Amino acid sequence: MLHRASRTSWKRFAAVLVPSVMAAAALGIGMGQGALAASFLISGQKFQVALDTLDVRGLSLYGTVDVTRKGTLVPVVVTGASRAEISGLCQSVVVPIPVLGSYTLRITGGERSRVEAKNLFLDATSLSSEQANFDDLDIGVATGAVSKGPISPGDRSSRFFDPNGFAQQADSASLSDVRFTTVAVSAATFNVPDLDVRLKQGHHECF
Repeated sequence: MLHRASRTSWKRFAAVLVPSVMAAAALGIGMGQGALAASFLISGQKFQVALDTLDVRGLSLYGTVDVTRKGTLVPVVVTGASRAEISGLCQSVVVPIPVLGSYTLRITGGERSRVEAKNLFLDATSLSSEQANFDDLDIGVATGAVSKGPISPGDRSSRFFDPNGFAQQADSASLSDVRFTTVAVSAATFNVPDLDVRLKQGHHECF
């Protein structure tokens, strides 16, 4: 029987999911240079995504492996949301520029009106939240049986996708002070009010 609860600790969830990520990594290494059907090949550069609040309807969390253009395997935890509303969005990546040094590309939005997204996926190497509340939560559901939240089509068709792997899902979730270290973000739609894009010399990350 699947475990159900109305609330759980986000940090506790992350600890529970670690074995799934490690299993996904082992699966990827075992497959060597096999063909990968993914939405896109990642650059491998990590970037930060910080959210003041994240409200989700239809949540899924599962482990898989992303692949860089050079073939490097990157184990990730995928957070999927059928629908998401975000306040206080910040995204940052530090880019080394020859001769000039390091610059930070920083994107912000959702300060006065909420960011809205559909079929949102964040491929993260680390994640945390000050407080996370989940409604109708299932822990330990098989990845191939996830029904409350989305699975990325690129992940589902990948050789690294294990339908019997460990996953979690919830009808809805509400999180505050959320921090993702990510290698990829994708969405069917992503509407950002108050969008601001800045390139600044030096390090000006979101957290």
